[in-house]
Amino acid sequence: MMIKESGGQISLEYMMIFTISLIILIVFTLPLAEDLIKDTLDISDSLNVKSDLSEISNAIRQVYGEGQGSKQTIIIESKNRLKIDILDSHVSTSLKLKSNSKKDINEYVTSNIQKTSISIDKGKNTIIVEWPMNSKNMLIYTV
Repeated sequence: MMIKESGGQISLEYMMIFTISLIILIVFTLPLAEDLIKDTLDISDSLNVKSDLSEISNAIRQVYGEGQGSKQTIIIESKNRLKIDILDSHVSTSLKLKSNSKKDINEYVTSNIQKTSISIDKGKNTIIVEWPMNSKNMLIYTV
């Protein structure tokens, strides 16, 4: 008479092989997933900053188009602390990415603002663009 072999030993071997395969898969894919998440967050941050610069440049365009005596106030909810450089031809900033590199973001606009910079903090920021009466140049500042 033959002794019937237990199926428990085979199930244990399959579970061990599955567990080892899963560990190997995680070890190789986790660093790739982390890099992809960082890249996705960098793209999201870049788009948010580009949107903020677009709002500022739209306010500059409006004041420039309306002429002396006009004023525009905008409120920006920023996720980053930024130093924004403003020239008569563009609004720009440099964004620090998760990879510790920097990305320059520009928004082109025509104005008569003299070269200046404004700082934006994380959170709510109020920015005023105005062209005072009897003034040659427009102004931009934070409140």
